[in-house]
Amino acid sequence: MNSRILFIGDIFGQPGRRAVKEALPRLVEEYSPSLILANGENAAAGFGITPPLVEELLGAGIAVLTSGNHIWDKKEILPYLADHADGRLLRPANYPSGPGQAPGHGLYLGRTRAGIGYAVMNLQGRVFMPSIDCPFRTVDALLAEIPADVKVRILDMHAEATSEKIAMGWYLDGRVTAVLGTHTHVPTADETVLPGGTAYITDLGMTGPYDSVIGLDKESIIQKFRNQLPARFEVAKGDVRLSAVLIEADVETGRASSIQRIVRQV
Repeated sequence: MNSRILFIGDIFGQPGRRAVKEALPRLVEEYSPSLILANGENAAAGFGITPPLVEELLGAGIAVLTSGNHIWDKKEILPYLADHADGRLLRPANYPSGPGQAPGHGLYLGRTRAGIGYAVMNLQGRVFMPSIDCPFRTVDALLAEIPADVKVRILDMHAEATSEKIAMGWYLDGRVTAVLGTHTHVPTADETVLPGGTAYITDLGMTGPYDSVIGLDKESIIQKFRNQLPARFEVAKGDVRLSAVLIEADVETGRASSIQRIVRQV
């Protein structure tokens, strides 16, 4: 039996949330996904996410929210992660865990309405990013925690370097259903199913305003590059799009049979 998984790229600020609200119902009607996932680390004005916004996005039909390095930008999310450690907002699993360390977890085990078991994992790269625990060793530990009968396994690889994402895709080929890159906010055109049956794309792209510099007002970013002085960045407003991928996978084996990019302008 096949299942369709829709994964929405980085939801950026109010425009990104509006794109989800307006475009997601139409995508559900068109594709009938059995599982909807999204990266929401920049849902709050482009930097971080707050508990009310977590609930808003989950209420829109998203089953699990992944994140990345900006998950820590809003201080009110720290107690939320601690209190909802087994909840549907993930942080990268390779941040240090334990007492006094990063709250929350990077693995979620759930079931679709049809009763299909699935696992969502969240990792962060280390190239040009904070030097945290090794994502390759961490993913091996995460896979060991997933019950053998849960075959649908999705990884959000939140990383800057394309090489690190591609390496993770090959490392996990045949062991997970999909390795999906996030973080750069620029959709890539390299979606493929690897030989072992793992769907892969280097970056899902951003769900938010594309008349921008990766979601932020162009002029302030250009000025920052020109003078290197402190600046206040505002979320842009124009050319709002939802970017996502749709994966078709065999729930008995976890192998993906297809991956396609989806872009909807709102």
